[in-house]
Amino acid sequence: QTMVKSLGCVLLAPLLNEVVKKAASLDHCQAATCRPNELLHSMLELVEGIDPGAISETILALLPHLQTLLRLDEGRAACVGSALRALQEQLSRLPVPYTEQQEEADEHGLCRCCAALTAFTKPFVEELKRKDGNTTAEDEELRTELLKCMRSLREPLLEAELNPDRKSPLWLFAVEIMLQVTLPAIREPLSGLLFFSSLRKNTPMDSSQFKEARACLAYLLFVQLITIDSFPAVFHVFILQCNMDYINQLLSTKESHVLKGLALFTTTLKRVQDSSLPVSLLDLRSFCRASQNLRRVLTDCPIQRLRESGLQLFQLLINKLEAEAKHKFFCMLKTSNHAGVESYIIKNIRNQFEFSTKQGNDTERFLGAELISLLRLVLCLPQGADTDLLSSMDLQADVWEELCRLKDEYIKMLRVCIGISRAYYSSELKALREDQKLKARARDAARSLASVKGLSLKHEKVSSMSPEVQQQVLQSALVTFDLMESLIVRIEEI
Repeated sequence: QTMVKSLGCVLLAPLLNEVVKKAASLDHCQAATCRPNELLHSMLELVEGIDPGAISETILALLPHLQTLLRLDEGRAACVGSALRALQEQLSRLPVPYTEQQEEADEHGLCRCCAALTAFTKPFVEELKRKDGNTTAEDEELRTELLKCMRSLREPLLEAELNPDRKSPLWLFAVEIMLQVTLPAIREPLSGLLFFSSLRKNTPMDSSQFKEARACLAYLLFVQLITIDSFPAVFHVFILQCNMDYINQLLSTKESHVLKGLALFTTTLKRVQDSSLPVSLLDLRSFCRASQNLRRVLTDCPIQRLRESGLQLFQLLINKLEAEAKHKFFCMLKTSNHAGVESYIIKNIRNQFEFSTKQGNDTERFLGAELISLLRLVLCLPQGADTDLLSSMDLQADVWEELCRLKDEYIKMLRVCIGISRAYYSSELKALREDQKLKARARDAARSLASVKGLSLKHEKVSSMSPEVQQQVLQSALVTFDLMESLIVRIEEI
């Protein structure tokens, strides 16, 4: 019997290889004849040394027996943590399916392994739930080790395409890992874990992994709406502020994470009222980082779909800022030195100017001196006289478009003013000529005084001039109006 106990662990690896090759079963093996610690150590060695081509088959074959062994072990908390770490390390090596067809085929077995991992943790979670507060130090250690399942929120869920309209295996895994594992294990509300929890400092995983896991948790909660019913009603601006760290975490990594970061940012912003985000928000370091990460997506990301989503988010963010915050945000992004981003800023400045000029929408930030200072900043050439204007065509296009609109409106107003002035001066000249035809000097002087009593030129009363000089001044004014009209026609031709 002693020889069997010594040889049992040595025989485990060859037996497992046969199971993987022939799809046989380990159920008939007498695992109990081996020492539990040695058998567990051997199983973990097998998990850590899995051949890349047999990851899913090996995990699926070992998990039921590994679960049974751990449930029999007295000091199992640390062993559960070691097992979860080894299993998830191997699962991270499996390719993530992106399409519905790939998930259904499950060629590499990732979906089956995720379901088996959830089943593996359930007995331990149920045991903690049954104790309901009457826990020992060993139970608390087990709870901490179970939190390592949160790594599954990072891998593979951050890589997967999740769609609530079709309950795919990975979508169901996300629901299970949140409802059946993570929440019962942490024994605190989601708001505590995301925004206030001491777990942010005391975590069984390294900080970068745990931050990515919580970022995925925020994505599943606010975008996919998994367990959103259990989240308390909180001020939306506060949620946006707290999610900034997670948004930055997702936007600063690889493309699959960026897509989820954009979705989290967009969904959080949509809950905020238009023109309500205060200027103080721009002073937060996390918000400044988010703005720079978003600009980087717009200018450097090679994937068109991400750039388009980023542009929509960029406009949504501008719409949510109040007037003072918009003004400061435009000044911040002026330093982007990218023609496309700066042209989009100019377009929004134009929209804000048009909005501010409408009755009842007076906004000092986009009128008068504030507007002039902003335009000086935005419209300056980056390299002065040495600026390559061809490379700045995007920037110049919106500028000239706005200038043409202003020119058309100014010329239209100028034509009306010239027409009114010409009519006034013509009537005055006609009245003066009629007065000169009258013979009586006294009556002529009285009528001349009445006809021009309201007219002044550079604060000098016309009534003090002789009738001949008055006629020359009025005639000269009409000629000037004709010249101005001809200049307007010439400008339109150019």
